[in-house]
Amino acid sequence: MSERISGAEALMRSLEYQGVDVMFGYPGGAIMPTYDALYDHRKTLNHILVRHEQGAVHAAQGYARVSGRVGCAMVTSGPGAMNTITGIADAMMDSTPVVVICGQVGAAQLGTDAFQEVDVIGVTQPITKWAFQIRRAEDVAWAVSRAFFVASSGRPGPVVLDFAKNAQTGMVDYEPVDVNFIRSYVPYPEPKEGSIEAAAKMIDDSVKPFVLVGQGVELGNAREELKAFLEKAELPAGCTLLGLSALPSDHPLNMGMLGMHGNLGPNVMTNQCDLLIAIGMRFDDRVTSDVRTYAKQAKVLHFDIDQSEIGKNVKVDLSVLGDCKRTLAEVTKLIRPATHKAWIAGFEPYKEKEQNMVIEPAIHPTDGPLLMGEVVNEVSEQTGHEAVLVTDVGQNQMFACRYFKFTRGRSVLTSGGCGTMGFGLPAAIGATFGAPERKVCLFTGDGGLQMTIQELGTIMEQKSPVKIILLNNNYLGNVRQWQYMFFNKRYSFTPMLNPDYEMIASAYGIKSRTVVDRKDLAAAVREMLETDGAFLLQCAVKEEDNILPMIPPGSGVGDMLLEVK
Repeated sequence: MSERISGAEALMRSLEYQGVDVMFGYPGGAIMPTYDALYDHRKTLNHILVRHEQGAVHAAQGYARVSGRVGCAMVTSGPGAMNTITGIADAMMDSTPVVVICGQVGAAQLGTDAFQEVDVIGVTQPITKWAFQIRRAEDVAWAVSRAFFVASSGRPGPVVLDFAKNAQTGMVDYEPVDVNFIRSYVPYPEPKEGSIEAAAKMIDDSVKPFVLVGQGVELGNAREELKAFLEKAELPAGCTLLGLSALPSDHPLNMGMLGMHGNLGPNVMTNQCDLLIAIGMRFDDRVTSDVRTYAKQAKVLHFDIDQSEIGKNVKVDLSVLGDCKRTLAEVTKLIRPATHKAWIAGFEPYKEKEQNMVIEPAIHPTDGPLLMGEVVNEVSEQTGHEAVLVTDVGQNQMFACRYFKFTRGRSVLTSGGCGTMGFGLPAAIGATFGAPERKVCLFTGDGGLQMTIQELGTIMEQKSPVKIILLNNNYLGNVRQWQYMFFNKRYSFTPMLNPDYEMIASAYGIKSRTVVDRKDLAAAVREMLETDGAFLLQCAVKEEDNILPMIPPGSGVGDMLLEVK
């Protein structure tokens, strides 16, 4: 039986009906009726007051990525809505399911340049799966249900609901709505007839197969199906940045990370395989480098849920459309058990070369200043490789993703497609709500931390147990490395004068410690992990350290540099 309530109250009940229990936001004028309704739902809808609207979306992303649920953010109109744009674009690039609710002026004022009016739909349509303006209270329940269905189904992504003020205050006979079908929207496409059988034959016929594992395996909850697939035919695999925890780091068929700063073996061997099997990945330019020389000797088999990704960047010989949890299982039934020992052995010389030239010097240095790699390795070891890794963007991101190890799924939280500096801190906060039983370790640089440093206030208020490892080199490190390598060491505006981070942490009631000497690192990491609540561990690392290996811009995947002259 329906009940007559306000649109704002209908939003609260609709969110509860969708199973929302945590949301991140910041109130303001145009969303005030909804925040007033939220006051009566505080026990069921845990609203986390962030310190900037960008932080709300990044926190919702962090929550979504570790929990597998839809993240939710709520802000006001105008500048509040515009401050979410970076997070929305980031979520779109990285296929993260979030619903962002923005306040808006009343429908009668639309188009009049009213106070804090911005065309939110016009701005966000290109960077969302769906953007809709709620102008009537009668549309609230339907719009919320559709938003969560679109955000979470198929290839996930962000949805924006622009909530006009009159729709918040208007009255409606409320009943919950279930939207699970939209005409012309096919979130789980059927594989083309014969594609499963053709894929199995292609795999059976290959002598040097190589699998590229993307985040789609995580999004499709297909980690076990992936392992069964790889193990049945002994298929070596490399992982994209966002797909790193889809396969345990120590799995014998895991050859390492793909891409510009990935491992030597999987990059070089991409150009030696006879069959390239891509699963839930989009052939991003940071993986392929120069597509003109990328895997030209190989046939390409692409498993993906999104038809638009097939053939977009790399020509494919065969595609298997659909949810990889299903399609991988079906192909696995058909492929013959096989071994590829000689082919897999070909990765070993590259692994040994990288281990000796890059990895050992990075994680087990004997002298000189602290290195980022050894800090990451120490934290990973002391957490038993069980923690959630969150990174900001830059050298801290690449060192962390190279040297942190994974045993569990949904353990990598990093901004891949957009490369958003400032992502790390609010995303880590969101992760503590999405996986409260797990350790959340954030690696950030001195540049990225200051982008959203105000979210230390959110940590203070919420007592979020984020372990912040600040890799402080007094530079915008990644840009400095490029200036060093490609711009004649002209360090144009990359050196940074930094504040006293321990004093800042103290002001927010966060315990902290600074490590300069290598001999103190292990004890400091132990103190951080054993301390209840948040902790800031500042590591004074080598100022001009470089992240290697590296594929120079314009080069192919086989042209990795292991050293910089």
